[in-house]
Amino acid sequence: MSGPGAVISRPSPNFGDRRDGLRPELVVLHYTAMPDAEAALERLCAPEHEVSAHYLIARDDRLFRLVDEDKRAWHAGAGEWGGRGDVNSRSIGIELDNCGHSPFSEPQMARLEWLLSDILARWRISPEGVIAHSDFAPTRKTDPGPRFDWRRLAVQGLAVWPEPAAPGPDPDDAAFLAAARAFGYPTGDGFAPVLTAFRARFRPGACGPLDGSDMAMIEDLARRFPVDRPAARA
Repeated sequence: MSGPGAVISRPSPNFGDRRDGLRPELVVLHYTAMPDAEAALERLCAPEHEVSAHYLIARDDRLFRLVDEDKRAWHAGAGEWGGRGDVNSRSIGIELDNCGHSPFSEPQMARLEWLLSDILARWRISPEGVIAHSDFAPTRKTDPGPRFDWRRLAVQGLAVWPEPAAPGPDPDDAAFLAAARAFGYPTGDGFAPVLTAFRARFRPGACGPLDGSDMAMIEDLARRFPVDRPAARA
């Protein structure tokens, strides 16, 4: 892998083999929620914490490789996407040096775009395979949060963004959950956590009851990017 700036090797002992012959078909984006990249590196490389990721991108654009991509990093935890669990075995995890309530820096975003482009091409992962930690674990996680610019990634073909027709259908909790499940969200814990995770990614700042904009956006995502569509590029 080559590109702007050196990729810094900082091996973490916290990894294992991918299970059951699984390969990366997802890329999961996180924020560190720590003061700086050095604090995050210390935690991600400490055996006693039993947590890691494949990469960490600092705010100043430094890129650290912690776990080889063919190995199973311990970044995801419990959850599922597209009705399937063991997200660690099916994904590559990228940690972004961010406290959780600040904008993501331009150098960091540019570095992420370069890294994502490289990963998606090498592993033949489609843009819909780039997801938030909060997407597959909506009752536990909020990262990378509403300050992250998903639309920017989608414009470059590195994630997806809804293009709904207007006006949207009437709000209907059951219909929203059905569409969310078709797109990939886990819905076993009910409506509220899914709506929160969906809005954090696609409608940051939105609040209040389910509305027609939510319905239009989730139905467009379910129609164009259903999880039963092959995930890898041809």
